[in-house]
Amino acid sequence: MEVVGEGADPRVRMWAPACQAVALLLGPYAEVVLHDPDADKVLAIWNPMTSRGPGDPSRLGELDALDPSALDVFGPYEKLLADGRRLSSVSAVLRDADGKASAVLCVNLDRTPLEQAAAVLSAFGAPTVARPEPLFEQDWSERIQHIVGAYVRECGRPVERLTRQDRLTVLDRLDEAKVFAVRRAAPVVAGVLRVSRSTLYGLLAELRASNAKDKTS
Repeated sequence: MEVVGEGADPRVRMWAPACQAVALLLGPYAEVVLHDPDADKVLAIWNPMTSRGPGDPSRLGELDALDPSALDVFGPYEKLLADGRRLSSVSAVLRDADGKASAVLCVNLDRTPLEQAAAVLSAFGAPTVARPEPLFEQDWSERIQHIVGAYVRECGRPVERLTRQDRLTVLDRLDEAKVFAVRRAAPVVAGVLRVSRSTLYGLLAELRASNAKDKTS
C-alpha cells in the first residue's frame, strides 16, 4: 500500500490509522485522500490512483453542490478517471472538538473489478438461445419444474406463498402441457407446489369443473 504525505501535520497523525484501515480493507481498489478544507489542498493520500500528492489542489468546491446523505457525509457519487474507470466516491467532513471542519476524508472506490465480475456473471447466467424443447418433451418432471418456476418468476412470489388462484393458474398451465396425462405426475406436482395430494386433487377438480363450465356457457 503506497502512502503519500504521512508526516508531521497533526490532522494526518490523528486520522492516518482510520485512513490506512480503509485503504487496507478496500485496497488496491480504493484511493483514500485527506484534504485540508481551509487551504483546499491534499494533506495525505493512500493508494493514489492519479499523480496528485500532498500540496496539490483539492478542489473541494464540488462538495458544495452535493446534498449530504448524512450529517457531514456526501455520496456515494460517481467520478470518472481519464482512463475511463468509474469510481464510487464518498466524502466526510471531519470536525475538531470545537465543531470546526478540520479535514475532509474522501474514499474513491474503483468499480472496474465489480463491473467485470457482473459482466462475467451475466454472461454465464443469461441463455443465448431459446430452450430446445425436443430435449425436454419426454421429461415430464423437467416440464413441471420449468412451468412452476416460470410462474414463480412471473408473479414474484415463492412457491410457499402462492395463493389459491396462483395454484389454479399453474395447474391450468400444467394441464395444457399434458403433464397430468403421465402416471405418477400428480404426487410430483404436489411436492413441487408444496401442497398435500388431497389439496392438489381438490384444486384439479375445481379447475376442471370451471373449465367445463366455461366451455358450455
